[in-house]
Amino acid sequence: MLSGLMFSAACRVSPLRRQFCRSFSSTIDHRLKELGITLPPPGAPKANYGMACLAQGNMLYVSGHLPVRDDGSLVVGRLGDLSVEEGYEGARLCGINMLSTVDDRVGLDKVKRVTKIFGIVNSTLDFEEQHLVLNGCSDLMIEVFGKERGYHARSAIGTNTLPLGMAVEVEGIFELEE
Repeated sequence: MLSGLMFSAACRVSPLRRQFCRSFSSTIDHRLKELGITLPPPGAPKANYGMACLAQGNMLYVSGHLPVRDDGSLVVGRLGDLSVEEGYEGARLCGINMLSTVDDRVGLDKVKRVTKIFGIVNSTLDFEEQHLVLNGCSDLMIEVFGKERGYHARSAIGTNTLPLGMAVEVEGIFELEE
């Protein structure tokens, strides 16, 4: 078993290994194709922390991910000014970007279970539907991994601002196969 510090350097899955592994276990890749989802390249940290995820034992802790669209733009603004639907899409994008990081680091077929999702929603003072916004990420995890592996504990909170003016940020904890 790798320690958390060793993991970030040692467990990045090479493109050749990922291609080899996918030829044998393509369940999640097949599901992503069915859903019409193409994972973008994983993003790099936007601040002074060295890794987008950290493994401890068989748990993978994934740092907060942003709602980055295919064109590289962010979903920005405050919920209350933005609609719940726009926030939902932002949370879904956070989830897609988080899956890209997990796939890059360990491979999605290594995920035994999505354990916890934590989302922060940039909200006006009177906005009280953060839980509906975070459904964008939660629904995605269940669509991709199925109910048994994708259903998870979750927290959704509101705040008056987020870095870069983004509408939502989501982090996750994943249990990995031994």
